[in-house]
Amino acid sequence: MKNIFLLSFLILSHWLGKAQVSYDTYFTKESLRLDFYFYGTSENTFVSLKGLKQEPFFGGSYTHLIHPNQGEYRIEVKDAKENKIIYSKGFNTLVEEWQSSEKDKNSVQIFEIPLQVPFPKEPIIVEISRRKYSDGLFKSLYSKEILPDDYHIIKESIREYPVTTILHNGESNKKVDLVFLPEGYTQNDIPKFISDVKRMVDYLFTIPPYDKHKQDFNIYAIEAPSLEKGTDIDGERIYKNTLFDTHFYTFDIPYYLTCPSIFKVADVAGQLPYDQICILVNTDQYGGGGFYNFLNLVTADDPLSDKVFVHEFGHGFIGLADEYYYDTDMGNRYNLKLEPWEANITTLVDFQSKWKDMMDKKTPIPTPRTEKYKNKIGAFEGGGYLSKGIYSPMQDCRMKSNEPKGFCPICTRAIERVMRLYTE
Repeated sequence: MKNIFLLSFLILSHWLGKAQVSYDTYFTKESLRLDFYFYGTSENTFVSLKGLKQEPFFGGSYTHLIHPNQGEYRIEVKDAKENKIIYSKGFNTLVEEWQSSEKDKNSVQIFEIPLQVPFPKEPIIVEISRRKYSDGLFKSLYSKEILPDDYHIIKESIREYPVTTILHNGESNKKVDLVFLPEGYTQNDIPKFISDVKRMVDYLFTIPPYDKHKQDFNIYAIEAPSLEKGTDIDGERIYKNTLFDTHFYTFDIPYYLTCPSIFKVADVAGQLPYDQICILVNTDQYGGGGFYNFLNLVTADDPLSDKVFVHEFGHGFIGLADEYYYDTDMGNRYNLKLEPWEANITTLVDFQSKWKDMMDKKTPIPTPRTEKYKNKIGAFEGGGYLSKGIYSPMQDCRMKSNEPKGFCPICTRAIERVMRLYTE
């Protein structure tokens, strides 16, 4: 057992120990927001820059500027003079989900993708890359040199809404800054929004390992009202005039809640430093959505809303995969000849890089879903929406269902790794 913990520590140290750069050498305390359009067909993706904006805060770590190569996409910032990477971060969007499910090869979709990086002191090169399905390596989609004094960088005043501080534990560069935004809360509903946020946060800190990290968070609620209560429920022909245009029935899935107006989201959130944004939707419908380093959405008043919030935050903050699966065709989201980048699923192609070090050597690989291994770490077939070819670490986990109280040891290790990126 001691050797397993030692190996886990060494892996964690290597994961975080890559050479970092000096924040003050390259960046100011503000942020540069880049608004992109991602567009294309089910087989091709294109990126176009809509605009640039200087915002007053950068909420990320000043120490860990080079993030691990996780996510389907990656933004890199290079010093233009030295061609040296000085900032990078992976992220997910709705684009890749749409492409993996879209059957019409001629259909075209456009998505709003705002990305925030530290504001540069000197000229930089910004590059957007996407992970290739064929080999899992990143391929450049877009590259542009940006001068910090470029007049195209908008430096306008930000509309400031009232803010309720839910939790403040210190400087933003040493904490996880979580900003909640209200959707479908009218001005009269704002007290309910604050109460709903507190309920979500209180529940989050009952769940291991977050229960040990309350002091590592700053949490804010921005009081930005909508004209009408609720959200769009397309399949039931219910439409509401709300601030961020959220809606259910994404890809015709009744409970899938997403937000097309992400530029609006970034406009409202930009008045504060943030690492994660969560949109809390004022409805009693069941549902939500989470996108790694991009956005979290959850409804407020379903009996399972607090549990759904923790699950979606696992996607948005940690980059955990869904561990549930279907027997029907779910498209080509994963190449089964490659190891997925998510920490909590595997194809067994390179199982050593995942959680093999945490398994009992007597546990078979693959591991049968039987009572004997109910509470054992194993490699159980089924995960990432697929019933065959992808394996998950335990028979149940918060990333699989709403039944378990918390996360399995593999997801817990992933959470601890990400927490260190923001707090050390």
